[in-house]
Amino acid sequence: MSQFTGNHVLSVNQFDRDAIEKIFHVAHSMEPYARRQKRTTVLDGAILGNLFFEPSTRTRVSFGTAFNLLGGEVRETTGMSSSALAKGESLFDTARVLSGYSDIIAMRHPQAGSVAEFSEGSRVPVLNGGDGANEHPTQALLDLFTIKRELEYNGKQIDGLHIAMIGDLRYGRTVHSLSKLLCLYKNIHFTLISPKELAMPDNVISAIENAGHKLTVTNQIEGVVNADICYQTRIQEERFTSQAEANKYRGRFRLNQSIYTRHFQSKTVIMHPLPRDSRMEANELDNDLNSNPNLAIFRQADNGVLVRMALFALTLGVDDLVSKYEREVVWYTNKSQSL
Repeated sequence: MSQFTGNHVLSVNQFDRDAIEKIFHVAHSMEPYARRQKRTTVLDGAILGNLFFEPSTRTRVSFGTAFNLLGGEVRETTGMSSSALAKGESLFDTARVLSGYSDIIAMRHPQAGSVAEFSEGSRVPVLNGGDGANEHPTQALLDLFTIKRELEYNGKQIDGLHIAMIGDLRYGRTVHSLSKLLCLYKNIHFTLISPKELAMPDNVISAIENAGHKLTVTNQIEGVVNADICYQTRIQEERFTSQAEANKYRGRFRLNQSIYTRHFQSKTVIMHPLPRDSRMEANELDNDLNSNPNLAIFRQADNGVLVRMALFALTLGVDDLVSKYEREVVWYTNKSQSL
């Protein structure tokens, strides 16, 4: 993907390393705006159609926040029942209409391939916010951005990374997309830890093997002491046919400080796409990890705003104009003067 302006962002398969580096360069430049040190009105007058037909908190709000921070406005549709899709309208017709009201659309939908289908009817760029158990490209980009930053802090780089992915690897679209992005790098060691029934899909395994990376598949957390990244996932209960089936796997791979100390090195970075399931029967990441400096889950969430700001700027062709429309942050300035 050498050209961003006007194009959809539907799959990680669109990106090569050059495109990723360009996104990360622009994301890094967005920090002053995300931290409210400066503001920009580069997208003043632009409208984001935020269409989320499946439950979401971080992805939906961070897309909206990213657009607002660039000076744009956001119009939201949440839930299938509140849209004309519930009346039998096709994705093509919905796209044709709503793209007339927006300059760009971010969309999440529970069916695999649905966002790509929607994009065929859209008159404006569409960004995939998750399509069923298929892909989540913007999450994968923010995950990779986080990995890059965390490794650099420890004097390392992505090439040569050892990553342990743990939990629901079958339905966890975030690990599918992240694995495909990591295949663009060199000498990656993937350790995939899950019950056999929730193993990584064959197409992702094939992508890893065809890229020549090292692959370890196991259902035990032991033996990953040299992992640089521990990427924990939630049991995707919404993808199971019944709650009882999902409950069979809930809490199978809990991580607390004791387990972390026993099985991981002292600088292993802990990641999770969130939300983490903190219910007693699951407790994927124990609260006793909250004080662990290697717990990167909230830095990871913050990075989502930076990456989505970058994608909006690149897709709408304003990445070189952001600083031109800088303004002071009035409320921040006034607050500083009053202290």
